[in-house]
Amino acid sequence: MAGFFKRIFSKEKKEKLDEGLQKTKQGVWDKITRAVAGKSKVDDEVLDNLEEAFITSDVGVDTTIKIIDRLKERVAKDKYVNTNELNNLLCDEIIDMIGASGVGDEDGTLDDFQVKNTGVPHVILVVGVNGVGKTTTIGKLAYQYKKAGNHVILGAADTFRAASIPQLCAWGERAGVEVIKQDAGSDPASVAYDTVASAKAKGADVVIIDTSGRLHNQVGLMNELSKVRRVISRVIPEAPQETLLVLDGATGQNGFEQARRFIDAAGVDCMAVTKLDGTAKGGVVIGISDQLKIPVKYIGIGEKMDDLQVFRPKEFVRSLFLNEENK
Repeated sequence: MAGFFKRIFSKEKKEKLDEGLQKTKQGVWDKITRAVAGKSKVDDEVLDNLEEAFITSDVGVDTTIKIIDRLKERVAKDKYVNTNELNNLLCDEIIDMIGASGVGDEDGTLDDFQVKNTGVPHVILVVGVNGVGKTTTIGKLAYQYKKAGNHVILGAADTFRAASIPQLCAWGERAGVEVIKQDAGSDPASVAYDTVASAKAKGADVVIIDTSGRLHNQVGLMNELSKVRRVISRVIPEAPQETLLVLDGATGQNGFEQARRFIDAAGVDCMAVTKLDGTAKGGVVIGISDQLKIPVKYIGIGEKMDDLQVFRPKEFVRSLFLNEENK
């Protein structure tokens, strides 16, 4: 099994993050610029304008109120804060607020796509409604884990959507990893069982299992996910070690309700927010990190295989709020 390496946020990753968040950054910058127009210091009017700017950037009402309250405390403490200092101040307060929601340490000691050597495969159960980029995310995860030196196997347990199995197989071929599958309409739990059993027999490091993406309010889907989890645990008692919920960043606040339903019913312990490069609603990642108390582990910032990054709150926030000269 692959070992441990230093986690490095390279210049290339930073440039991709900046590029992927450009639409959101532009929207946030325009709104903040309007909020402080003609002002020399951060006063109550500026704070009111900032509150509106954040809410309309899909940060969310509750999280926005937290941010504004933090800014008010800082302004009261420092007595005078000019608008030129505002973006640095915003970064400091938001990073402090959501930093604990990130996965791992900013300057951590593990490579992004390494897994601990426990003697059994690390099983990731991937959930989410149709259309959020779930299968694409699985393909990118498989590529990244394999690139890091892991033996990866995928399981095509979304057997209800006709296109899902060939779609996952296509991603498996692109990533160069094996896909365990059965015919469309087969029992998803059976596919999951076969996948984990095969991975254990072959000494695989990572198993990623696709699941049905039917609507989150269907009781049958949640019962099905429970069954999948049960059969997996018969092969590896501690599996799945991760249940990853994929959300579409372009849906903004609408993603919150999806997330809450899955968190309640599917034992979600981490999330991936996709399609951030195509939306100005990237502020939703801040709200999700703050409100749901489930860590955002990955963000999707482009179409390429390596355009799935581990979410680092500090780098994300700095990319949104700081210009090149003051990063």
